[in-house]
Amino acid sequence: MPDLSINLAGLKLANPTMTCSGTCGYAFEYADFMDLSQLGAFVTKSITREERRGNEPTRIVETRAGMLNAIGLANVGLKRFLDEKVPQLRKMPCPVIVNVAGHSFDEYTETVAAMNGLDCAAGVELNVSCPNVKDGLTFGTHPGRLKELVAEVKKVLPSKPLIVKLSPNVEDITVTAKAAIEGGADVLSLVNTFTAMAIDIHKKRPRLANVTGGLSGPAIKPIALHLVSRVYRTVAKHTGTPLIGMGGVQTWQDAAEFVLAGATGVSIGTALFVDPATPNKVVTGLSDYLQKQGIERLTDLVGALQMPGDEPRKTPYP
Repeated sequence: MPDLSINLAGLKLANPTMTCSGTCGYAFEYADFMDLSQLGAFVTKSITREERRGNEPTRIVETRAGMLNAIGLANVGLKRFLDEKVPQLRKMPCPVIVNVAGHSFDEYTETVAAMNGLDCAAGVELNVSCPNVKDGLTFGTHPGRLKELVAEVKKVLPSKPLIVKLSPNVEDITVTAKAAIEGGADVLSLVNTFTAMAIDIHKKRPRLANVTGGLSGPAIKPIALHLVSRVYRTVAKHTGTPLIGMGGVQTWQDAAEFVLAGATGVSIGTALFVDPATPNKVVTGLSDYLQKQGIERLTDLVGALQMPGDEPRKTPYP
């Protein structure tokens, strides 16, 4: 059988599939619908220092080939997370990555510091790019502030990989990617949702109470793929920074495209609302694909996309 294992800056996973934060709760919410033990890693809902109710409804609407959400980081807050959710996470049959969000340096560092000593947290994903809270893009769209934030957070997370989740809502994502790496990011995940809106033509009002939300799903996959490829070729490849690709992954073929573009790991989000077992099917499909291609290791495919003008890639395969 082909080897699907990956290594994210020291975090070793059995396969590249992960859940996108905010799409499957805190732990076992989807346990009846997918085999959690077959996940490469489970990524929790965003945790903030203080409990948040999130935005007023309507918070989710379906769009053509996608979904708009404006949840607004609703979550139980750090104290309840530690008291109520961590005991469940300790029983998870796969590695757990905790997603952390915040509104200030102090809030980010205090929440991340609490994860450093947690035995059930294999790593932290830093959400600096939520488009659905008032100041959610403050860090993620400003390279200087992002670099400074990542540097401060990394100080309190010395023993675990720090993943920084990048916003696509910037002029040049390679600039923020470079800033995050210079600040100390071990891994980058991209992309978060795109700021967008939908209108109820009968009421002549926005369909979301928040007016705008984050667009996800198949509609954004070609754009996400392009941004992963750009970041890989411009920044990540020569710095040796692993990427986690996300944005509209529904099938193993989608996952294979992200890997070829330069992603080491692949996260699945909106597709879980259609078929929660999607990550398990992606693993099976990738394994069959590699076997048919005669490729022994998935990692041999990372960034193997041949672009016009590229030197022929040295490979052990025909």
